[in-house]
Amino acid sequence: MAYKTEDHETQYCFPAINSSCIKRKRSTHEYNIMYVFFSVLSVWTVFLNLLVIISIYHFKKLHTPTNMLILSLAVSDLLVGLIGMPLEAIKLIETCWYFGDIMCRLFLTIMGLILNTSLSNLVLIAVDRYVAVCHPLLYPQKITMTRTITIICVCWFCSSAYNISIVITTSQRKYTCYGECTIIITFALTITELFLSFLLPCTVIITLYLRIFYVAHHQVKVINSLMRSGKHLTEGSVRRKSESKAALTLGIIVTVYLFCWIPFFILSLTPNTRMTSVIVYFMLWMLYINSGLNPLIYAIFYPWFRTSVKHILNLSKIFKPA
Repeated sequence: MAYKTEDHETQYCFPAINSSCIKRKRSTHEYNIMYVFFSVLSVWTVFLNLLVIISIYHFKKLHTPTNMLILSLAVSDLLVGLIGMPLEAIKLIETCWYFGDIMCRLFLTIMGLILNTSLSNLVLIAVDRYVAVCHPLLYPQKITMTRTITIICVCWFCSSAYNISIVITTSQRKYTCYGECTIIITFALTITELFLSFLLPCTVIITLYLRIFYVAHHQVKVINSLMRSGKHLTEGSVRRKSESKAALTLGIIVTVYLFCWIPFFILSLTPNTRMTSVIVYFMLWMLYINSGLNPLIYAIFYPWFRTSVKHILNLSKIFKPA
């Protein structure tokens, strides 16, 4: 099925099939560099998020509603590194999908589930921080472990049902050539996806964090004025300052996440644009790279994460019953 041209030999993903997609030729050097880079990126993402999961799961002192939301976010980031990055890298490097139509649809369903769940977790984190900072007296009654875990399970279930329904409704889509894994949805569904999966949750997140930062800034000013006047700080004042710092940290996580999501939705709304394939893949991989950035943010701003990672890596206390 391959034939000669003036400059190179055309290769096909499936030479025995007439409708096969054309495979892009790469040099051995280019192949090796790309496989090494994406392998390191995938391992890095899985390793760091696994540390977050082990830290929160193993140490009972970290079993708080906020950390349960961080745990859910880390699980989705882990799945991105474990499933999304390797398969997407193979598709990018080989320029062919070798795993069949069923695996393609399963892959698209899982990635849609992971990305939607991540955004849902960020909404829940914003709500959690809003109640903690703006209504601290109501927080212990309103935000409990049981309620948090229940809501997390509901978010995973709803995201699964939503993405499965999208993939099923596009099951009759005919590919332009055999050996690609893409999904084409109608413009109406694109607008619905944009509203439900981006504009609505982002509006909620930004609104809540603006309120959080306003209240937190006011609280910190009051606490600092008390410290300068030499007055004794109550336990509630210290807790409010800690909650404000936690809100700032999670606000950075949200900002980084939205920065990585915006290019993806720009891409989804402009399917007919003449952007080069390099720009298109860069926008897509910004989503995946974000999954490896969140643990770094935890490591920089959360002392509990640095401490727990030290215990995990040197095995000093992780196997002790207490």
